[in-house]
Formats: sequence, C-alpha cells, structure tokens
Amino acid sequence: MPQQLPLPMGLNPELSFAQFWPGANREVVEQLRQVGQGQGEPLILIWGERGHGKTHLLNACCSGAAEHGHAAAYFPMHLLREHGPAAMEGAEAYPIVCIDDVDVIAGTPGWELSLFNLFNRLRDAGHPLVISASLPPAQLGFALPDLASRLSWGLTLRLQRPAEEDTRQILQMKSRSLGLEMPDAVARFLMNHTQRDLPALTALLDRLDRASLAAQRRLTVPFVRGLISS
Repeated sequence: MPQQLPLPMGLNPELSFAQFWPGANREVVEQLRQVGQGQGEPLILIWGERGHGKTHLLNACCSGAAEHGHAAAYFPMHLLREHGPAAMEGAEAYPIVCIDDVDVIAGTPGWELSLFNLFNRLRDAGHPLVISASLPPAQLGFALPDLASRLSWGLTLRLQRPAEEDTRQILQMKSRSLGLEMPDAVARFLMNHTQRDLPALTALLDRLDRASLAAQRRLTVPFVRGLISS
C-alpha cells in the first residue's frame, strides 16, 4: 500500500468533515463522504471561488477515506507544479486520489499529458478521482482536448458561497476549534464591520485568538472593536 505523502504536500488532519459547515453545500459534502467510504462516483470535480472550502473538502475526503481503511493521496497543484509531473508518478496505486487546484497546470503541456495519463490509469484501475478547480471543466483552458473532455465525464458540482447565516456559523465553529467562545453579537459585529470573505475573516480570527490569549480576555464586542480599530 502506498505511503501517505509527507507534509507540507500531504494532508492537514484539522480539515475534516466535522470542521466544515455545509450550508448550501450538503450535496458536495455527501458525495465526498461516499468517495471516502469507497462508494462514491468514479470522477467528481468541484469548483468555486477561492475561500469557499475546496481545499478543506478534499482534505476531509482523504481523512474520511483513512478512517474507513482506504489509502488516499492528496496533490495540491499550487505546491507541486514547480516539481514537475514526476511528482504524481505512481499515483494510480492509491485507492483514492484528490487533486486540488487543477487549473494551476492548465496550459502546461507536460502536466496536462501527465494528468491525462493518470486519469486513464485510475479509470482502468477503478480508483476514484476527485478534482477541485476555480471554474467548471469547459472553462479551465486546457490545451489538450482529450483531457478537457475527460474532466467533463464525471459529476461536476459547484461549491456555493456561504450565506450570511452560514458565515456566522463558520466563524463560530472555527472559533470553538481555537478554544474561543464567540457570542452571536461578536460574530455579527465582525460581519458588519470587516470583510465578509472567509479567508479574511479566518485571518482576523487568528489575530483575535492571539490578542485574546495575550490579554486574557474573552471575545466581546468592545474588545473586538478596540482591536480592529487599532
């Protein structure tokens, strides 16, 4: 059985299904859960804007697979691209393969051919492939026509932007994972007075965590207001 890829190109065990608030993306979560259980679709491509949770879900899929006794390989293309196509050599030996940010290699002939061949080998082996991208298959800009065609063969799912209530729930879930209790009033204050995109809110939450720990203070609206205005 292949060994798990080493960090930083391996999995982040903190990115689990338990730490993902599904909101309008329940179907995506359920489809990836099934892949991890060995019962899912042979090819799934999920796409959506940066910060909507694609990387989280692919990590969760691989972690879920491990819980069910299935080895899984996670390939973050934004880190692997500079290492060349050989970085994924032999990946078809894994029962489950997840490729994150596949659009990063669009237009790179060597990578496109490598991915095309890997797709065929995984299909022949009956091993599922999960891919994430920022756009749907037809808009990814692959120069190799057969690769573009194959990526559209499977189940394509769009990852929806979290609604306002979902964003609040995500903030509070992430806060609890850091050992912080975020009251509803604080979460709403942050959403009304800062950027609402999740990467910015997550970065701010890390800052709040450090400040709260240093000051030995709970998260309250006055404390948060003073921090973000300083």
